[in-house]
Amino acid sequence: MGLGYIWLTLPDVRPLRTTPPSTTAWMEMRARQARAAGKPVRKIQRWVSYGRISPNLTRAVLLAEDSAFWSHEGIDFDEIKMSIEDSWEKGEPLRGASTITQQLAKNLYLSPSRNPTRKITEFLIARRLEAELSKRRILELYLNLIEWGDGIWGCEAAARAYFGVSAAELSQEQAALMAGAIINPVRYSPAHPNARLLRRQAIILRRMGSITPPGDGK
Repeated sequence: MGLGYIWLTLPDVRPLRTTPPSTTAWMEMRARQARAAGKPVRKIQRWVSYGRISPNLTRAVLLAEDSAFWSHEGIDFDEIKMSIEDSWEKGEPLRGASTITQQLAKNLYLSPSRNPTRKITEFLIARRLEAELSKRRILELYLNLIEWGDGIWGCEAAARAYFGVSAAELSQEQAALMAGAIINPVRYSPAHPNARLLRRQAIILRRMGSITPPGDGK
């Protein structure tokens, strides 16, 4: 499949400037998995504007997932290079180097497949998202759409499910647990953190002061 064809068939992301999607590829995939297993499809989600999300959470998520978010244009080539070098030196599989924008592209439109064509499509969608949306809007979409547990989508639903508070009220400790769980939201529960999630929380808390969330003009 050529790059020209992939580019021509990319989704139109411009409606995302003002209208949140009613569903995503990732949500649909989880629904299919539930139906195949004979389980009820569970979807808990509450959309909130960026201004109603605690800065504690935005700082924690940026630190955990994409500390260079403000400086790249959808793809962090420096992080990819370091990932390749680290993998080569340790003789281990390539670790993840996806930006928040890439993760949003994958969640919105793609499957978890790691085949090269899908990854190229992810790169191209990420660049299109960066060209059409503000960084603030990308982060707002990401925080409202990503998976945060079984049938739990977005930060508002997660904050209420795990801590009984709104996303605006999350403390630093709660936010760090939620950010640490993004790496595997099916396995890690902020409500019942295991030892690894608690270690991730501690690391995030130590470093949160170095990350600044966006202001209104971003």
